[in-house]
Amino acid sequence: MMKKATLLFLIVSLSILPAMSPATAATKKEAVDAVVIASFGTSYPEALKAILTIDKEMRKEFPKAEIKHAFTSNIIRGIWHDRADDAAWKKANPGVPGWLYDVKGPLATFGALQEEGKKRVVVQTTHVYAGEEYLDLKAYVDAIAGIDTLRAKWKPFSYMTLGRPALGKAGLHPEYRNDIEAAAKTMAADVKKAKKMGAVLVYMGHGNEVFPTSAYIEFQKTMNSMYPEVTTLVGTVEGYPGLDDVTTALKHIKTKKVFMKPFMVVAGDHARNDMAGDEDDAWKTVIEKMRIKVTCELKGLGENPEWAKLYAEHAVDAVTVHTGK
Repeated sequence: MMKKATLLFLIVSLSILPAMSPATAATKKEAVDAVVIASFGTSYPEALKAILTIDKEMRKEFPKAEIKHAFTSNIIRGIWHDRADDAAWKKANPGVPGWLYDVKGPLATFGALQEEGKKRVVVQTTHVYAGEEYLDLKAYVDAIAGIDTLRAKWKPFSYMTLGRPALGKAGLHPEYRNDIEAAAKTMAADVKKAKKMGAVLVYMGHGNEVFPTSAYIEFQKTMNSMYPEVTTLVGTVEGYPGLDDVTTALKHIKTKKVFMKPFMVVAGDHARNDMAGDEDDAWKTVIEKMRIKVTCELKGLGENPEWAKLYAEHAVDAVTVHTGK
């Protein structure tokens, strides 16, 4: 009888442990010392709204953490560093945040955090999909996170983890298809505008010539399934699908109007020149020669608060997965 009572006590005790022991997502967020928002960057002040919107959403999720930015582009960092000593430029652009003039790359940012004594760090990429640049950033994060020392207290960071791109990454938890669907849900306003115009919605992404870009095709398929009232096409500046694929589809559809936006976090050089420029090879020019009216909107994905929130949510997921091990 005593053994049965003891066994029953153990079963009841174990059954309530899962409800008591794991820390909540909120508790884990509070344990984060710093969040690094890692972007390619932009040299256009008017395109900064996208990065600053992501910053705003990140601060909502991590109110107690230090938020830092890192630009992966050496060229763009150099432009901002040169502007630091340009008094005339600063006077003409008073709304630019001061941190931009000293913006660092990921490794230098990690070093600055170490100097500040930050031990628990989340790095959140603003990449659209898990391509070449994301993998390069992941290599940096993995290298720093993998540094081990004889005494644990001398490790640069107690943990450093990386949040996935907007359209997800390969893996089971969560499946990237769920991320693509979540991203498509944030585009309802674009669909509404295209429908009002009676236009095909065209997105121009960056792409990559040496890396598979099938995520764009899956995003296009999801958009057309989710919003059947408007046809959505996605093309890229580099790689597949390209402008030729977009124009071939437009010929087949026989549309008279196109509403075009950059499928990039910021509306920078590619959006202003490759998409909406006046050069013969600009997307707008090429499509207009097909006798199609083109309306361009120079707003990056990050300017959409719902899209920006995806990155903040992915940063929270990265903390929860890491600290939940």
